[in-house]
Amino acid sequence: MNFFFTFLYNLGIQFYHLGIVTAALWNRKAQRWLQGRKNQFEKIEMLQHENEYRAWFHCASAGEFEQGRPLMEAYRKQWPQHKIILTFFSPSGFELRKNYAGADHVFYLPLDTAANARKFVSLIKPRLAVFVKYEFWYHHLQALKQQHIPAILVSGIFRKEQLFFKWIGKPWRNVLHFFKHLFLQDEASLQLLQSINIQHATVAGDTRFDRVWQIAQQPKNLPIIRSFKGTAKIFVAGSTWPEDEKLLMELIAFKTFPWKWIIVPHELEKQHLEDLKSKWKDDAVFYSMASIDDISGKRILIVDEMGLLSSIYSYADMAYVGGGFGKGIHNIPEAAVYGIPVLFGPLYQQFNEAHALLKSGVVITVGNSKELITAFNHFAAQSSSFAMVNRNYIAAQKGATEKIIEYLQKISSNTFSSPA
Repeated sequence: MNFFFTFLYNLGIQFYHLGIVTAALWNRKAQRWLQGRKNQFEKIEMLQHENEYRAWFHCASAGEFEQGRPLMEAYRKQWPQHKIILTFFSPSGFELRKNYAGADHVFYLPLDTAANARKFVSLIKPRLAVFVKYEFWYHHLQALKQQHIPAILVSGIFRKEQLFFKWIGKPWRNVLHFFKHLFLQDEASLQLLQSINIQHATVAGDTRFDRVWQIAQQPKNLPIIRSFKGTAKIFVAGSTWPEDEKLLMELIAFKTFPWKWIIVPHELEKQHLEDLKSKWKDDAVFYSMASIDDISGKRILIVDEMGLLSSIYSYADMAYVGGGFGKGIHNIPEAAVYGIPVLFGPLYQQFNEAHALLKSGVVITVGNSKELITAFNHFAAQSSSFAMVNRNYIAAQKGATEKIIEYLQKISSNTFSSPA
């Protein structure tokens, strides 16, 4: 990156930090962002040992963690003697996975300044760095390159709207050369990179499919959910935002539908949960307050605990995936893997799996409550097995993790394998 572009990047990082500091005056998430990074270097120095061989995995938040998780677990199985360091940028991911047993240490990623990056990389001394999907932190990647530590990107996806492919962003392309290899989700991403002369990239697929398939083989046994379902059909709305919930309220209001409803909000702020429950009063109950003996008499279950959604979908007869009225839908494969019909909002354009599944006719995108009710009626009238095409699609997408591990095995003798 040239001097001017570097200057602008550094300025942007500082303004971002200032914004976080300001927001922390009232925003709990910003407070966690700052607090989690306080005295972090001192903590790292206390935990590290010189004779450890370490692999560093970085995820932006909880969603990217689910993409990186199958690779971390496969890495642990292949090289059990290595230590795994996991970092997050967002408090959402860190708070949820700070006690993840598959990693030896879990930290926040320091603010991406040159000094922070050099210090962080020097302290953890990884033999390998793995960045998931969208993470292009210039100074951390540069520090890895300068210290001859291979970095790879996994489940990467690129679009022509990104700065890399615009004339003004030409200097930013240098960050892609800090990676030893880029593993991509699709052929379109590969063609875009080749158009700017990035050749160290291959299509491996999306590791997220490996993860959702893995979960679907052994979903959690949830007695409360099983008791709630009974003999009824279940509609699960996962990772919902207020915009999604407005539509769902109108659907649920049609009490002639002999279904039960599970809502799993994306954000679990107490006030939002209370407001949501108040819409249905005694018809709804929180998961944390439900008991096996009395849950079967309720129509609506609001899940106020994290980490259950992927297994709750296994009890569903139909699902709605939230986020499609905001920044974009959440994890469609997480529901589709169970061979059920899936609904979601209109902002799905950046998700390959949405496009592929829409062609099958077993998922439908909805833009308002009327369309949601129509789609619900359409799917409710179908046989229980017609949506198995969704499960078959997920099964066909598996295998990205295996391809990446094969690559790491090839380079391991020169990079990060432990001594005999």
